[in-house]
Amino acid sequence: MARICGINLPKDKRIEAALTYIEGIGRSASAKILDYLNINKDIKVQELSENDVAKLREYIEKNVITEGDLRRKVSLDIKRLQDTGSYRGYRHRRKLPLRGQKTKTNARTKRGKKITMGSGRRKETKK
Repeated sequence: MARICGINLPKDKRIEAALTYIEGIGRSASAKILDYLNINKDIKVQELSENDVAKLREYIEKNVITEGDLRRKVSLDIKRLQDTGSYRGYRHRRKLPLRGQKTKTNARTKRGKKITMGSGRRKETKK
């Protein structure tokens, strides 16, 4: 079993897809890494030699920001935006979309469950 950056890679998947289980490595980045190290993309993780796993581990630790370091960097970037008082920081603070999307009808995941207006009237009592 290959363990890279604290993540156990699934042994029955192709190495190109398995590397995407590491946060910070997507499909294109995994393809570039494998091309650089001359490792076949179609080989399964369980078929990798120890030498290939060691090369992968060393390259990723030196050249790619992953997992905890990446999360820390993203949170610090968001905090910097909020501290400077920028528009994007304000939108982050309010938990609203910050890339120009409209919020009148969409953005349900950010704004929460829909609240129906006008149906809160009391029903009239019968005379």
